[in-house]
Amino acid sequence: MQQTKELTALFTLIDDPDEEVYTTVSDKITEFGKGIIPNLENLWENTLSEEVQSRIEMLIHRLHYKDLVTDLTEWEKSPYHDLLFGALLVAKFQYPDLHTTPVLQEIEKIRRNIWLELNSFLTPLEQANVLSSIVYNYYNLKGIEVNYDNPDDFFIHKVLESKKGNAISNGIIYQVMCELLDINARIVNIPKQMILAFYHSDYDHSSFIGHPQEKIHFFVDALNGHAYSHQDIENYFKRMAIQPNAGFFKPVSHKRTIQLLIEEIAKCFTRPSQEYKQKELIELANLLDD
Repeated sequence: MQQTKELTALFTLIDDPDEEVYTTVSDKITEFGKGIIPNLENLWENTLSEEVQSRIEMLIHRLHYKDLVTDLTEWEKSPYHDLLFGALLVAKFQYPDLHTTPVLQEIEKIRRNIWLELNSFLTPLEQANVLSSIVYNYYNLKGIEVNYDNPDDFFIHKVLESKKGNAISNGIIYQVMCELLDINARIVNIPKQMILAFYHSDYDHSSFIGHPQEKIHFFVDALNGHAYSHQDIENYFKRMAIQPNAGFFKPVSHKRTIQLLIEEIAKCFTRPSQEYKQKELIELANLLDD
């Protein structure tokens, strides 16, 4: 953005010790939108004061966050909530300059490797075995325990880079693969787990009347690709003293999956210096409330 006299005047006030003055100045700067970011970056490079640099960094973050709020709101209002696109939007909270093309190319590479091994004669269990074998053995995606000290485990591009993800990030990748390959499998709402149900090919949750468990062949653990039977799931409920209900076996919406992802990432930012990020993430999650 071309530097104007107004911008120059606002920039000279960034170091004002009066918090009220600084708040007014920062609000006016953010009103210019993300087009002002190159100007702020240039100012940062030519500033010696670490305190002023810190304020500039916060201004840049606020501008990126404002842009993300707009993008996520548009995603929420769209008729189809693309799961991969939603996960990439979430990653832009921490990595606003993320280039999505390499991620899409990596996803397509995995999809194609799976597709080459599939055919119309395979049973659903055989399809799941092919998918899990390619993702977890050939591609070497590892499942790791949730670690709130490392938010990168939740961001899909970082998971694809490191080939290590927790249950929710691996679950999103597995779900995306199923959709790209027209496999009728969806994340379900089993408490404290990230489990996908492989449904009968004719199952449509929006029109089916009855208990959805009747239309499930088996389940797959998104963390590692292991298949579970109905008996395995029943044993889990007994072990956890959970009374099962039909809602556990219905597909979780993409919007709720992304909301859950954001809520989990918010738990990574509990230190006082990062509490503003936790607050922003909670605000983002609230945008997706029904």
